Amino acid sequence: MSEDILVSLHRIGLRASSDTLSALLAHATKSRLSPVQFVEQLVAVELRERDARNLAQRTKMANLGTFSLLEHFDWNHPRSIDRELYERLMSLEFIATGENVLFRGQSGVGKTVLAQNLAQRAIEKGFTVRFSTLASALTDLRKQESLPAVERRLKRYVSPHLLVLDEIGYLPCDALAADLFYNIISRRHEKKSTILTTNIPFKQWNSIFPGAACVVALVDRFAQHCHVLDIDADSWRQRRASNAAKARRRA
Repeated sequence: MSEDILVSLHRIGLRASSDTLSALLAHATKSRLSPVQFVEQLVAVELRERDARNLAQRTKMANLGTFSLLEHFDWNHPRSIDRELYERLMSLEFIATGENVLFRGQSGVGKTVLAQNLAQRAIEKGFTVRFSTLASALTDLRKQESLPAVERRLKRYVSPHLLVLDEIGYLPCDALAADLFYNIISRRHEKKSTILTTNIPFKQWNSIFPGAACVVALVDRFAQHCHVLDIDADSWRQRRASNAAKARRRA
């Protein structure tokens, strides 16, 4: 394929690489494909390239970081966990209906990993996702220098199909932080799905946001259409540390 044709194809918006397009033309010539067959294969190649780029872009925007894959999750470790509910959530029907998910349990039991795997599944299925700890999201919003800037930055947390806010309750928040959190939840209410992870039951959320008047309304909106997955287990990290200590003693 000549350079002029490659340049022209890219100018009209094709994103497939020059090597891919050259290989396709060579295959079409060798196999004596009809014009219709060649166009069909060209479209298929271009769609695969666009899907791959869109997936990469959504993955970057989601900010999931590195995490353990679901296949490595030990379902036998927790004393109690609703695996059937989690597998239903992996169908992502809750996103289509704008429902929420709460992962609740003590630190180190796998709440974040399960949330990240749900988020990754959503990315793979074409949804937009944003992952953040609550503390990072609130810090991001509070450092904006004006109300218009806050409004613009709120879109980062309001617009994705799925928002994951991790570690609710690990750090106390003041009334302003509570108001910002409430704004996110209320604007997403019954429109977009939100996943929260926490070690605190709803009735104790006043301790997270002491003195904030919006806590009851915040919980009410989030919990109205919410799947709650409680995890009763000892900390994975403590178990690993204990096993490592035992191994050192044996050595």
